[in-house]
Amino acid sequence: GSSPSVSAYQDITCEDSMNKTMLLQVLACLFQALHILALDNGVARTPPMGWMTWERYTCTTNCSGEGATRCINENLIKAMADQLASGGWREAGYAQVSIDDCWAMKERDSNGRQQPDHTRFPSGMAALGKYIHERGLRFGTYSDIGSSTCAGVVGLKDHFEIDADTFASWGVDYIKVDGCNEKLTDMQRDYPAFGQALNKTGRPIVYSCSWPAYMPHRCEGADNCLAPLIEHCNLWRNYNDISDGWQSVSSIINFWKRNSSDDAMVMAAGPGHWNDPDMLMIGNFGLSEAEEQTQFALWAIFAAPLFMSNDLRQISDSSKAILLNREIIAVNQDILGKQGYCAAGCAGDARVWVRELQNGDAAVALQNAGNFGDGAEISVNADMLPWFPKGSHFKARDLYEHADLGTFPGKASFYVHVSSVKMLRLSPMSADSSLVV
Repeated sequence: GSSPSVSAYQDITCEDSMNKTMLLQVLACLFQALHILALDNGVARTPPMGWMTWERYTCTTNCSGEGATRCINENLIKAMADQLASGGWREAGYAQVSIDDCWAMKERDSNGRQQPDHTRFPSGMAALGKYIHERGLRFGTYSDIGSSTCAGVVGLKDHFEIDADTFASWGVDYIKVDGCNEKLTDMQRDYPAFGQALNKTGRPIVYSCSWPAYMPHRCEGADNCLAPLIEHCNLWRNYNDISDGWQSVSSIINFWKRNSSDDAMVMAAGPGHWNDPDMLMIGNFGLSEAEEQTQFALWAIFAAPLFMSNDLRQISDSSKAILLNREIIAVNQDILGKQGYCAAGCAGDARVWVRELQNGDAAVALQNAGNFGDGAEISVNADMLPWFPKGSHFKARDLYEHADLGTFPGKASFYVHVSSVKMLRLSPMSADSSLVV
């Protein structure tokens, strides 16, 4: 980013040392200042993974009767932490439990600090964070850059430093910051300012911003906030909230139907800063198995954060198998960190999505977005993969079937049913490799 002004350093000090030269002291101060003023917090080098209360449990605060197992309280959070730690989720990468809106009181405490609802979180947030950490997991929470959250409890406005210090003292590892009750003209100042307050705590905290989701052009074009977004946030919501149905999921997919690696939003993604198309609806009620497979495949192509919002205590074997597919998780977590895009068929239903991977391979999702009839043949060829050597043959592997499909002469075609996907990993091969005819 641009060099900070002298006035920005006024609150930044370094200890004097008789054993250092004046030059080293100045450099140390400068380094500390830059660390605070820019994000560069060393976290989220691959897309974050975990579980989140929203969308499944929304703002359920009635914990009586049937609501006892579904309300936003410490028992729900502990139950999901236990599931992540014991059901193979943590080992697959789902290593975070996040509380979304509706955990806080409407008023601050006598010291001006945010406080949890004492009835639903009687042990307090520090104790809850300790419980989560003891299970080898990270602790995520939520607030709002404005005066109150979307649900009407207390927000961050005018309390950035005290709130950042409070979250750090609770052991928070991740915070999602929403944008309700904030003027659009203030967001470009306030989101970076709260990121600086987080950095000042000295605790590495992943910073999720909802800034673009509120802007008229989603931070593209005339909004002119893409560069500061990349500089100050680890991930960000760009589009509407997801809900448990294919219409919602497909509308988000269509928003991300960018047809070039040079698209500004595609280029914005990378290690430490990710586009967030919102949560995974896999394991809930609104998607078929094929649609669940499609969401998971495309979120891997998008290099998207993978946050489940479901009931891990009651999840079908088929949904669990999708979410624990290590080959597709490996695509999502690929360390090159390049977001994929739609390379062919983007205006129709037979779509080819591609993503470049660190070892030169390609992740390819063949999506049939149609909903009439049985299916269609969809083809991928090496020309759609510009990082492949010219004229490449390629080896193909089916990541849902966990099966090698052979080597193809620069083009492969597969039948894909409507509302379904075929997820492939392609590896470039020399032209004299044995071919599938």
